Amino acid sequence: MAAAELTDGEDTQARSFPRALMLAWAALALVLLGALGWTALFGKASDGAPVAAFDISVPPKPARVTARTHHAPAGDVNKIGAGAQPTAPMPAQGQATQLPPSRVPANITKPIYAGASLLADPDLIETTPDGPLPRIGDDGRSPMTAYAPPVPNVQGPRIAIVVTGLGVSAKATQAAIANLPPAITLAFLPYADDVQRWVGEARKRGHEVLLEVPMEPYDFPDSDPGPHTLRTGNDEDSNTDRLTWSLTRFTGYAGVMNLLGGRFMADPNALEPVMTFLARRGLLFFDAGPAGRSAAPDVAKRVSAPYVQSAANIDAIQTGMEIDQRLSELEARARLNGSAAGTAFVYPVTIERLSAWAQGLSGRGFVLVPASAIVSTGNK
Repeated sequence: MAAAELTDGEDTQARSFPRALMLAWAALALVLLGALGWTALFGKASDGAPVAAFDISVPPKPARVTARTHHAPAGDVNKIGAGAQPTAPMPAQGQATQLPPSRVPANITKPIYAGASLLADPDLIETTPDGPLPRIGDDGRSPMTAYAPPVPNVQGPRIAIVVTGLGVSAKATQAAIANLPPAITLAFLPYADDVQRWVGEARKRGHEVLLEVPMEPYDFPDSDPGPHTLRTGNDEDSNTDRLTWSLTRFTGYAGVMNLLGGRFMADPNALEPVMTFLARRGLLFFDAGPAGRSAAPDVAKRVSAPYVQSAANIDAIQTGMEIDQRLSELEARARLNGSAAGTAFVYPVTIERLSAWAQGLSGRGFVLVPASAIVSTGNK
């Protein structure tokens, strides 16, 4: 009897267990469904909190590039450094652009051009350990005439403007080359490693180029034009060596001009050997002034040197109004004498005013020319 009751109880318990389990699962399902509904309606508590995510990816394997190194033969390239290349202006659509050479070979065997302009001619170069040194060719051609741009056959008083200080600031140099009229002469310092590239760009645009030679000012060394400065206290050989260093920094220039040099230009004994050396190499000498103290006009006559003297520093005061006034005075001088030359620095305001002034120059009866075009009148 007891056994029968036990068996019946166990059977009843066994039958009720599945129902309890099913009820438990149903309750769990209801809880999960409720949680999902709450999240859908109101979001998670962590929503809006900062989250750090990492995107870990493996970059594609780069294509294998085989580097090729060119070793120039010893002595094949001179000391002119290439440096950073300037930004070339965008060519017109469909027009190819060709940058001038960044450095000039020491042994030049054929003429080198920047666009249509001559940059180096082997007949006008003496090869030296320092670099290419200008000389008069065996046929009598001089660097001054060979590297001078053509001058239009137009009648009228001639005006030459030389803008100085190029080759140090890339931004200022590029602005001058790109924005100034090609008839304006550009003067480059000998110190920058990439000066040859800039000279090539200037020649490619049609500008005449001069080399600025550092010379001793009155307040030297407070004002110091830099290494290799020509000094009044040096002997002739020392100054010639320093001059040669400057002359071999790049090619393509028609002449030289003084960088500072008030004291040196006023000393005929120091100046005459330098002007004689330059004249025998067929180079123009442009005198940046001031005219009252310079011994250069008399020395140039004695040694028959191609010579031009600046009549005005047009941007001594760096305002548009003052620059315009100096240019107007230069026009009056050119009308009186047949020609006149002025000097300016590569200031942004100078480039702006020169560009505007040149646009109306021909309408006023004047001709803008490179410095070499008024050498004959400059010697009168």
